[in-house]
Amino acid sequence: MKFGFRKPSFSKMLAARTSPKRIIKNDLGLRAPRGWGWLTNPKKAAYNRVYNRTSFSLLGLIKKLFK
Repeated sequence: MKFGFRKPSFSKMLAARTSPKRIIKNDLGLRAPRGWGWLTNPKKAAYNRVYNRTSFSLLGLIKKLFK
């Protein structure tokens, strides 16, 4: 589990936004509504909840400073 600062990876950000799996899921409407992660994959949802509360990114920090 990561604690503290997350190192940004622009190649991974781009890959996640343009992956064929994501495009197909969005186009066919196969995605569950927001907040349904506990039903679709509880283990991943619990991990993500802890991870997002214990780490922070540089981009998120900059957004909070200039908001």
